[in-house]
Amino acid sequence: MTAMTACLDRPGFLPRLSCKHQPRERLSAPLLASTARVRLLCAPAGSGKTALLAECLLQAPEHCSVHWLPLAGSALSVDVFYQRLADTLGLDDATEPGLISALTRWSMPTWLFIDDYCRHPDPALDALLDRLLAVSSPALVWWISSRRRPLCNWPRLLLDDALYECESATLALTQDEVAAALGHLPLEQAASVAARIIQRTAGWCAGVRMVLLQKCDWAQGQPAAQRADTLLDYLQHELFSGLTPELIEAWRVLAHLPRFNAQLCDHLFGAGEGAEGLRTLQMLGCFIEPWQASVDWWQVFPPLAQVMQTEPWPAGRSWHRRACQWFAAREDWRCAFEQALLAEEYETAVSLLQHFSFEQLFEEQTVVLLLRLYGSQAGELTTSNPHLVGLIASALLFAGRFEQARHCIQHLSRFSPQPCMAQQRQLIAQWQALQGWLLHLEGRMALAHAHFSQALDELDVDRQVARIMCLSGLTQQALLQGQLDVAHTFNRQALCLARAQGSLVCEALLELDHAQLLEQRGAACRAESLLAGVDDLLGRQLNRLTPLRGRIALRRGRLALSQGLDAAAAEFFRSGLDDCRRNHDKRALYGYLGLAQLAASQTDYEKAFVWLRDAERLMQQRQIPDTVYRGVMLQVSSLIWLQQGRADLACEAMTRLLRHYQGADAVQAPPATLELIPRVEYLLIIARVGTDTACDPIVDLQRLLDAAQRCRMVSLETELRFALAQVAFLLGDRPTACEQLQQGLQLVGQHDLYQALRELKLRQQDLLNALGNPLESSCAQNSGHQEVLSQRELEVLCLIARGYSNQQVADQLFISLHTVKTHARRINAKLGVKRRTQAVASAKFLGLELN
Repeated sequence: MTAMTACLDRPGFLPRLSCKHQPRERLSAPLLASTARVRLLCAPAGSGKTALLAECLLQAPEHCSVHWLPLAGSALSVDVFYQRLADTLGLDDATEPGLISALTRWSMPTWLFIDDYCRHPDPALDALLDRLLAVSSPALVWWISSRRRPLCNWPRLLLDDALYECESATLALTQDEVAAALGHLPLEQAASVAARIIQRTAGWCAGVRMVLLQKCDWAQGQPAAQRADTLLDYLQHELFSGLTPELIEAWRVLAHLPRFNAQLCDHLFGAGEGAEGLRTLQMLGCFIEPWQASVDWWQVFPPLAQVMQTEPWPAGRSWHRRACQWFAAREDWRCAFEQALLAEEYETAVSLLQHFSFEQLFEEQTVVLLLRLYGSQAGELTTSNPHLVGLIASALLFAGRFEQARHCIQHLSRFSPQPCMAQQRQLIAQWQALQGWLLHLEGRMALAHAHFSQALDELDVDRQVARIMCLSGLTQQALLQGQLDVAHTFNRQALCLARAQGSLVCEALLELDHAQLLEQRGAACRAESLLAGVDDLLGRQLNRLTPLRGRIALRRGRLALSQGLDAAAAEFFRSGLDDCRRNHDKRALYGYLGLAQLAASQTDYEKAFVWLRDAERLMQQRQIPDTVYRGVMLQVSSLIWLQQGRADLACEAMTRLLRHYQGADAVQAPPATLELIPRVEYLLIIARVGTDTACDPIVDLQRLLDAAQRCRMVSLETELRFALAQVAFLLGDRPTACEQLQQGLQLVGQHDLYQALRELKLRQQDLLNALGNPLESSCAQNSGHQEVLSQRELEVLCLIARGYSNQQVADQLFISLHTVKTHARRINAKLGVKRRTQAVASAKFLGLELN
């Protein structure tokens, strides 16, 4: 509770804010601006209700009288409440008629703060409060905070514009507010730490404070176990102390469930009693919140649930077993499977897998659960039929455990021969599809292509998902070979099958392939729009498809990076990295690589190599073969070394790496890095020029450029033109350098490929200066743009640069959507561009401050 202190300019004792208090103007400003005479804050313990009320009180107008009534959530009789209220307001008559008479005739502007109203249901007290609110004068403004919503006639107050209610979710601290509390850290580091704190606590004020306390000297001196107990002690005093033993047990059980409803509670705690207990916990503000915005399903506040799930729970197996039975009876196989694993009922868990489909692999934590089952029951149990082999093998491939996947796939031979020839062909086709993906991910393209093609010829029409995934594999192989038209044909064919099948998961996977194709065509904006639409569809599903959304976020991060939108790229990379790491997706690698490239683009090379080190560490911890990550990590490292002027290191690394991708035993690049091999080739040429060991570098680069043009790979063509410009400049061939630079700049302007230009400037800063800097004329023509842009236009452009949508800009600046669009059109006209991404990039090149 906020401390109380005497206030010299106000009568009585008023709240004193903590020295660590972070103002929340986004909440206090609307509360202070409201004309409602009742302002209500309902939220669980530790949400910062008292601090917010105190923040508002300290900003009360000078002519306004303020009164603070702290109730500490205690149960009060009606008579005691009369007396406390009368004493606070300075009234002599503490009876209900006297109070009603005084409140009705109240004329002095007054703010009355009732902090932590009675926590337990009291119909008589609530009825009294309702009567007082109904009759009180508009001159008296009621500020009420409570863990539960009193049983008053709130709809009537709302319809009369007399009620302003601050929703519980809005009380959570934002990342910017947490970062402000980390003022002792550099700005960028504070933002990074704040992001981790928000992820851990979801902005719950008490949780954030506990995390920050761990950085204090006294907290550092405590053992880790004691620091972890701080939250449990807090819950004991603030939550459990006000509950009956039955409700405490029920809350602990619910904290171990991914979701629950009234029917499940009846099954667990008794018919009628369970649903009533759930309603009581909700009414008492016990951190029960909607699950996935559902009106029927609930969950315990995730940060608290995670803490409870790490605590010893001897009785847990029996509760999980009962929950498994309930979910299985309702054919919720995913939740039933998870509960069976937690109950250590492995045979039951395996039997439930019969009902799993391929699409469920992309639900939150499903792969993690399958890996856990395989780790504990890798023998006969998990390979008892072809369907289980397919599920487990797919999970292992998803996680990058290729050796284990190979061993698992081999178990399909145990089911041969099948009773009839048709079934035997389907079994072989299933093996070929799985084996094809294993070979494809290992970079063995020719063998993988043969397996995919043969599987497609044999798979029946009722095996559409397997057919779709074979087509996806062929799409990725065509992309890796630069056969974009072939890739487009396979992708369209697969998309038709996925949509006819009604499989949103398969459609999203195929759209990821499509986005890679568009990116190579130089259509980054179209690719971003495509993925944004798919992500929106996935976000509407009740089954959380976060592994798939994580992959989409990583691809969107790459697209944003290519367009020079650093803030949006960083957000996508971090979000995708978190989702992929949590779900053991091997593609978490590309979150680290993206953040490393961002850091390098900002010349923070030390941080870039930290990201690369963290990526390698995770790959090794999760036993992912180095063929997945070694090549692309060396390529990014070499890119950074060239920017640092360390061409010898890049030359050695690229030479060694290129041997891996050339020759008789060559392997193909990982599917997520379509341009890896040509990038390695042109970076090696640049490095050799830097070390005076190159032989005909212009010819070699021209060969790569011709191949990129034949394949219409616009993104790669842009990079190669800049590489040609750099090499020609270093060799003294200025006409060629100028020509290639001009053509590269033209591609940048047409396709928003600003990252390629930035990398050129970092590798060879004096190139642009020595060639007269073709950008100078543009800058000269637009030198007055900062003055021409109005202050409001600059504000709009800053938010656009941070990745805000038009609606988000409107909300942030409190202007209409139409006004935002008008500003955007004027900005584009003044900067001579057509799209928002071009406006941002143009502004950056012109030196406009977009912070």
